Amino acid sequence: MKNFRDLQIWERSHQITLEVYRLTRGFPKSETYGLVSQMRRSVSSIPTNIAEGCGRNTEKDFARFLDNAMEAQLPSLNTN
Repeated sequence: MKNFRDLQIWERSHQITLEVYRLTRGFPKSETYGLVSQMRRSVSSIPTNIAEGCGRNTEKDFARFLDNAMEAQLPSLNTN
């Protein structure tokens, strides 16, 4: 089992998550349950999936959770 806190990608994604939370505090209140919620859920799923994947016993499982972390961003990237 890997320690996810030792991974640079986890640390960077965690920092980005904190930054998104900080930035979205300034969004209009009317967006609290829309855009703000979607952005926060999306960005926080990245370090969460990385951490969960690290707790798995095989590289294949770890890779699946990394894939989940990448896929979690698709809804946010596809908003027009």
